[in-house]
Amino acid sequence: MNIPVAKPIISHEEVAAVSEVLMSGMIASGPKVSAFEREFAGLCRASHAVAVSNGTTALHAALLAAGIKPGDEVIVPAFTFFATASSVSMCGAKPVFADIDEKTFNIDPESVSNLVTEKTKAVIGVHLFGQPFDVNAVNEVCSARNLTLIEDAAQAHGALYHGEPVGGLGDYACFSFYATKNLITGEGGMVTTSDKAAMERLRIIINHGQSEKYLHTQLGYNYRMTDINAAIGLVQLKKLEKFNTRRRKNAQYLSSHIKNKGLVTPYVADGIQHVFHQYVLRITGDFPMKRQEFMDFLKGKGIGSAIHYPIPLHHQPFYGPVKGDDPCPIATKAAAEVLSLPVHPSIDSKELAYIADTISKVV
Repeated sequence: MNIPVAKPIISHEEVAAVSEVLMSGMIASGPKVSAFEREFAGLCRASHAVAVSNGTTALHAALLAAGIKPGDEVIVPAFTFFATASSVSMCGAKPVFADIDEKTFNIDPESVSNLVTEKTKAVIGVHLFGQPFDVNAVNEVCSARNLTLIEDAAQAHGALYHGEPVGGLGDYACFSFYATKNLITGEGGMVTTSDKAAMERLRIIINHGQSEKYLHTQLGYNYRMTDINAAIGLVQLKKLEKFNTRRRKNAQYLSSHIKNKGLVTPYVADGIQHVFHQYVLRITGDFPMKRQEFMDFLKGKGIGSAIHYPIPLHHQPFYGPVKGDDPCPIATKAAAEVLSLPVHPSIDSKELAYIADTISKVV
């Protein structure tokens, strides 16, 4: 048995879509990108979508479009992938780290409220592992302080917050289509917004600062998506609901069969449709194995696992060291306890049973 922790699903349909683009001769940004943008905006119930080269450039472009500049502060969760914070630094601004909710791993609205200063200009909330953060509570803080709310939805394609899709809940939302995401294009990203002026700023930013061809009105970047990537995305978009349904069923099976003392299965908040980009356990002191020992045990049984993420952002060398008391103790605790198990759509019922049975034997 060999069950990887993540596995992209590519079929003849994606291959045919790419071949069509290659044979057309239009392999840069063209009609496939425009079509992908329209369909993805519809998924998110947003007015506009701007395709970009990856999830990090999506965040950077959104921050620039929101007017973030050197000297500004942007509040981000302390427990997430590095790009959420580094994109702020790329603007010359300062990421300010908020702690997280212990159950959902998502940004804590109370922590956000306590961190707002006169320099704060935006908040990035991450829908971590596929579960939307408490958008209403964070948006209350943003509305009261006139702050831009950016959704980092890199792991949450198709997730719902009280019946509304992520990607249309904040001022901007940023997606990644990296090879292990719920929807893939190999590399690629998207920014969604319902503000036409914001969309127009984004298009200038991602295309060398051109307001029209060869007329450069500001500093911009080459952050465009190609038709090759978009062709894959259009095919994947048709499969997203099926993929997400399978991820949820896989997660439900694991949660109902993993009963070991010391293992805490994922919590899903009320009113949330989780899409389980990752299935993340907590390994507490009551479990008989240390985390690395457990990972080695699983590896020996042919079961992949991973740690998302082993070092919280405020402890990363680029942003640390932390002086005095830890300002985000729940994030630090989570980083020491989390472990991701396979949940991707290609896992079959036999493999799920094998994973759960193997773990149940650890006593």
